[in-house]
Amino acid sequence: MAEAHSPLAQFEIHPLGGPIHIGGLDVSFTNSALWMVLAVAGITAFMLLGTRKQAIVPGRWQSLCEGMYDFVSGLLKENVGNEGRKYFPFVFSLFMFILFCNLFGLLPGAFTVTSHIVVTAALALFVFFMVTIIGVVRHGLHFFSYFVPQGAPVWLLPLMIPIEVLSYFIRPLSLSVRLFANMVAGHVMLTVIGGFVFALGIWAGWVPLAFVTVIFGLELLIACLQAYVFTILTCIYLHDAIHLH
Repeated sequence: MAEAHSPLAQFEIHPLGGPIHIGGLDVSFTNSALWMVLAVAGITAFMLLGTRKQAIVPGRWQSLCEGMYDFVSGLLKENVGNEGRKYFPFVFSLFMFILFCNLFGLLPGAFTVTSHIVVTAALALFVFFMVTIIGVVRHGLHFFSYFVPQGAPVWLLPLMIPIEVLSYFIRPLSLSVRLFANMVAGHVMLTVIGGFVFALGIWAGWVPLAFVTVIFGLELLIACLQAYVFTILTCIYLHDAIHLH
């Protein structure tokens, strides 16, 4: 377990209100679960505020909601086509959940849910199995032709097919590690440099404080960018499952 002063202490998961065990399983309500609930509550409040009036001339909240809607809808249309519309609720929910978890993690004293590989891996595996099932259901055994590169010489297929299969099954690993690693690295950097502000005092602390401000702005950008990257890769995987090319 990380010590209190360690930059890694902020990533510790601990139960709130005491541990709860059922049938030998630990089902305690943790700080991680709390911030997931808060992220869902934040998304719900955001969408309710933006859609309660439905004005012809949109206000601030309605413009934000419509902007988010159009953004994700545009990603699906550009990368999947019209057949991607039926998957909009899932892709939109995925984008909003990751975005709010990333942004909430930047609040003082908050817990960054997406800084844990178990969370990002669960999201990535869900996407992986979903698009695989969609591909198999739509195309049957023809789905496996996806692993045969078009136009490749026959004599190269014994080498290229295993590479294609490996690259396909490594998708959830790359998808989960990318989000997890970016969140951990940024928060550790903020904690380490932020500690210099207090260590150096009021006269010399302004130098690391300036760096903290810049890094925080960068982390804000990365929080949004990583939600976008996760979502657009999900759209690309959907395209592959639907169109097989």
